Formats: sequence, C-alpha cells, structure tokens
Amino acid sequence: MRHAVIATLLGAALASCVANRWASPRVTGTCAGACAHYVECKPGHSDRDGARCRAECPDVFADADSLGAYESLSCKDAVEFVDGTNPRAASATPR
Repeated sequence: MRHAVIATLLGAALASCVANRWASPRVTGTCAGACAHYVECKPGHSDRDGARCRAECPDVFADADSLGAYESLSCKDAVEFVDGTNPRAASATPR
C-alpha cells in the first residue's frame, strides 16, 4: 500500500511538471521572442514600441540565456526593465 501511495504522489508531481511546461509561455532566447513578450505586455501593443525593441535588443542582450531570462519575466517586470520604473518624461523645470 505504501508503494502505491508513493507511486501516485510521484506520478502527480510529474504530471504537474508536464502540465506546467505546457501552460507556461514559450521561451525562445531570441530578440524576436523577447520583443514579442514586451509588446504583448505593454499596454496598447504599439508597433512603435515593437520597432524600438527590435532595434535596441541586440545591443542590450548578450546571449540567448539573457534573452530567455527576460522572456521569463512577469509582464510588470518586463515592461519595467525596458521602460524604467517611471515611464513619464522628465520635467523640463529644474527642482
């Protein structure tokens, strides 16, 4: 009986990993994938934002691992990484 319980728990854990793999977003490790993630997360899904991302991406990310890590970020963190924490334009009036 003990072996059956262990086998059932092990099977459930493996099934959970497989289901989680299918449910999670696909990580490509490419600028195309990173920019698609950014545009999908960015409010408004602007073509201009996508073009800017594709132009700047090769200068920002060094390799597929760093691109994959970016693609794995939550939407909030992905947009914040590109746009910063305060996306408003700087004030022209000195403080």
